[in-house]
Amino acid sequence: DLARFRRDFCSRLWLTYRSGFPALPGTPRTSDCGWGCTLRSAQMLLGQGLVLHLLGRGDPSGWLRNPLEEQRDPSGQTRVLPGAPRAPRDAEQRHRTIVSWFSDHPRAPFGIHRLVELGREFGKSAGDWFGPAIAAHLLRGAVESCLETPGLAVYVAQDCTGTRDPSPNCGAPEPRQHRGLILLVPARLGGESLNPVYVECVKELLQLRSCLGIIGGRPRHSLYFLGFQGDSLLYLDPHLCQPCVDTARENFPLQSFHCCFPRKMAFGKMDPSCTFGFYAGRTELEELWGDLARVLAPTSAPERYPIFSLAEGHAQDQALDPPPGPPLPLLRQGKRPKKPPNSEEFVFL
Repeated sequence: DLARFRRDFCSRLWLTYRSGFPALPGTPRTSDCGWGCTLRSAQMLLGQGLVLHLLGRGDPSGWLRNPLEEQRDPSGQTRVLPGAPRAPRDAEQRHRTIVSWFSDHPRAPFGIHRLVELGREFGKSAGDWFGPAIAAHLLRGAVESCLETPGLAVYVAQDCTGTRDPSPNCGAPEPRQHRGLILLVPARLGGESLNPVYVECVKELLQLRSCLGIIGGRPRHSLYFLGFQGDSLLYLDPHLCQPCVDTARENFPLQSFHCCFPRKMAFGKMDPSCTFGFYAGRTELEELWGDLARVLAPTSAPERYPIFSLAEGHAQDQALDPPPGPPLPLLRQGKRPKKPPNSEEFVFL
């Protein structure tokens, strides 16, 4: 219903351009305004994965933020509105902790400083354009090196294929029920513009319970897509430059990290270069692979041209973390259907 949609939307982390933070590595830059939108979109997708991993899915056992819970008084301080239902104290504290991990500070594990630092491995530096495929690898590197998130693995699909590896490898030892996987799939859905043949598949992927959203946007204008309505994508926009927030302060204000006003963009304006994100807890892996197989190669539409495929085996890049959990029934995509007329070949960046 509308109220639940609003609560879910307002619970998403909204990460935008910031100004006034410590200078980025090796530069005098104290803002990412004008060039960091893809990194911010990537942060939002990872933020949603962390919320699901640490706080649940917003069902009765999970967490959702109440958009009416807080407001600022004239002095700029945050206060709780009388009668507003509050999240459990421990859940709200974990929420604040997740937000602080994206702080615009060199010590933040998923902040702009850390992502720019990791970007050097790809020949990128502050002020450069970061594409959605490179952003996926930056997220993997950030999570892999983060001591605060043991039990969470990030796997980046390679060569148009999501590889299924049954080896349990999810970081530092932790009780198995806390293990989880974020699957990132960079894709190109057409040539210069989005090929309409992919739209229905994109819609079905966005409807999956496991879907975290899409690092995408318009050409040279990144957005975080998290759903759709009719023929329009719903998104959070990072293109607002806000002052840096000191998340080390107790009860730091949260308003600038959440947005309650969804925006829409027609599918036809979507840049074909994007990265899909999915999350599965340890007990949800079989559901994830089954859902992806059903959407990518449905028996009701055998001629559908798939966005990506599933295959058994190990990733070629040994630096990539294989999906955690026990062995699962093998899934392999059948023979690739014939390419529809006038469709564009797709490649990973």
